[in-house]
Order: sequence, then C-alpha cells, then structure tokens
Amino acid sequence: MHTQTQGLLEQAPRAVAEDGVLSPQTRTWYAIRGATTVEKDEKTEILSATRAMLSRILIENDLTSENIVSAFFVVTRDLTATYPAEAARQIGWTEVALLCASDMEVTESLPRCVRVLLHVHGVHPHPAVRHVYLGRAASLRPDWAKGTRQKAS
Repeated sequence: MHTQTQGLLEQAPRAVAEDGVLSPQTRTWYAIRGATTVEKDEKTEILSATRAMLSRILIENDLTSENIVSAFFVVTRDLTATYPAEAARQIGWTEVALLCASDMEVTESLPRCVRVLLHVHGVHPHPAVRHVYLGRAASLRPDWAKGTRQKAS
C-alpha cells in the first residue's frame, strides 16, 4: 500500500470527534474540477495552460500537491500533441496518480479544451471548494469561473 494512503487511512478513525460528529477541520475526501483551453495543438501551449490551471486550483483552494490523491485529465480529440499529465509532473506532482483520456465527441462542444477532475484529501468543507475554469472554458461553468458559488442557471 502507498505510504501516504496508509498514513491517511490510519488517521481516519481519529478524525471523528468522540460524539461521532465530524468537526469543520476534519480532513475529508472531495473533488475539484477545472478546465482550460488552448489556441493551438502544440505541446508547449498545452503544458503551459495545464500548469496554470493546476497552479490556480492549488492557490484558490489553499492546497499543496500532497493533498492531491489523483488527477483525471480529459482532452478534446483535437488535442494530440502531449499528455496534460506531463504538466502535473513538471510542477512536482510525483506521488499523484495521473490518468489521461480523450473526451466524448459532442456536436458543437468547446474545442481545444483540457479538463481535470482532482480527488483531494483536505479540510475544506464542500461549499468552500473553488473550481477553476480558465480561458474559453469559463463558458462551461460561468458561475464557477467568476470565482463565486452562485447557483447554476
């Protein structure tokens, strides 16, 4: 078993208060979504945009790479120059499980888009999670792209 995972599992029973209620500072598992776009299918552009998105997610959520358990990247089929997971490795995510896949082909979908779903272990309660949508990807979730938690329309 991965030593970080084993350590987290050993801590889990102590995270519950004596009355069985989780405190606001209890470490918990949650997910964060992000997306960005690029102008061209070029390795340097994809890696740069992906690094910027991942860095922004860490900053917005007050996280370090040690909080990230796994990252699932999906790219539109018009992006073939590189794997976005390479950008995660470039910023030091060496102990994070990474996976890349091609997105579904949907008519009139946003082109040249990199999406990520992060699985995180940390202390944020769900309403405090900050999803990050950059570039043209902001059109996918304008309520989250503005940095607010407004109800989606």
